[in-house]
Amino acid sequence: MYSALSHLECSRDGSPYDADTVQGVSKLGAPLLARYDLERVTVTREEIAARPPDLWRYHELLPVRDPAHVVTLGEGMTPLLPLPRHGTRIGLPRLLMKDEGLVPTGAFKARGAAVGVSRAAELGVAGIAMPTNGNAGAAWAAYAARAGIGALIVMPVDAPEITRRECVVTGAELYLVDGLIGDAGALVREAVGRRPGWQDTATLREPYRIEGKKTMGYELAEQLGWRLPDVIAYPTGGGVGIIGIHKALQELRELGWVSGELPRLVAVQAEGCRPIVDAYLAGAAESVAPDSPRTVAFGITVPKALGDFLVLDAVRETGGTAVAVTDEELLAAQATLARDEGTWICPEGAACVAAVARLREAGEVAESDEVVVLNTGSGLIYPDTVGVTEVPVVAKDGRLP
Repeated sequence: MYSALSHLECSRDGSPYDADTVQGVSKLGAPLLARYDLERVTVTREEIAARPPDLWRYHELLPVRDPAHVVTLGEGMTPLLPLPRHGTRIGLPRLLMKDEGLVPTGAFKARGAAVGVSRAAELGVAGIAMPTNGNAGAAWAAYAARAGIGALIVMPVDAPEITRRECVVTGAELYLVDGLIGDAGALVREAVGRRPGWQDTATLREPYRIEGKKTMGYELAEQLGWRLPDVIAYPTGGGVGIIGIHKALQELRELGWVSGELPRLVAVQAEGCRPIVDAYLAGAAESVAPDSPRTVAFGITVPKALGDFLVLDAVRETGGTAVAVTDEELLAAQATLARDEGTWICPEGAACVAAVARLREAGEVAESDEVVVLNTGSGLIYPDTVGVTEVPVVAKDGRLP
């Protein structure tokens, strides 16, 4: 048995759906979640440790039934880095960072693309179409090329230029929209309706992106010796990553591979786009889209996430919280972390670094807590977040100080 996939389930009412046909959202318009027959999973943690160091080492808990359909570029098993100098600086000596900037295409989106495209190819999809803030489109375009299927990508004109280039070089159809990701989504849904055999793979509108991203939770537990940290901070836009990690931790506990309380999950947003934070503070079950959302952390500029209620459930069920930081705070954290530890992370990841510093200062996180921040991409994707205008120019026959 390569996969223990059983069925899909509506995240609203739990009703079952066939996992072996192409699916979108449930009849209620809610995301579908993949469910597994965990009693059939007989692989041990020791056997997993002997497998290749990629996300497919957990294939029994992933949805691809036939290994011949796996589409991979070597994604997964990213490093879990101690941050001793920066952690000491902000009063968190047990601070760790899961660095997703080292996966193919430079961002954690490669995980969702690897599993989503693999399952789409296995089910006979002719092409994938998606709206994106940049990184997801670049990843899905790359994996679609690897699988030999079509890709239609639509992103806002303000998306990082490097992600446009990634789409172009892998042969995707790329369009820019003068608007936000929701505007791109409307264009994609209309286009898919005119393309037989194509699938709308927008965030949580297909069931398997979340399955790729949940492997961050599996890896984190394995890298810690099958134990769990006290706190996990995650940059939250569409919310797939934090939903996926929560799902992974629940599955691991049900399998008996981890025990005890789950980590407190922290949903991190930017002040310029903070619908999840506002909903959390208001005690609401869902979020409300803000007016004129904008932040330098472009990847989390999602005014209204389809799975917002799942994010809020994950935060509340684990005793976590939701916090927003300013662009100034996250850019300062990005620069300080690079100087302290030599790692240049994306602004979304830097938002998490700024957020845990604030939580520590407020006493909501203790000095003794083991805290993991998720860096979701490489800073190289966002070169404009660092200025170089003040670098001195020296004549070739001059003299350095």
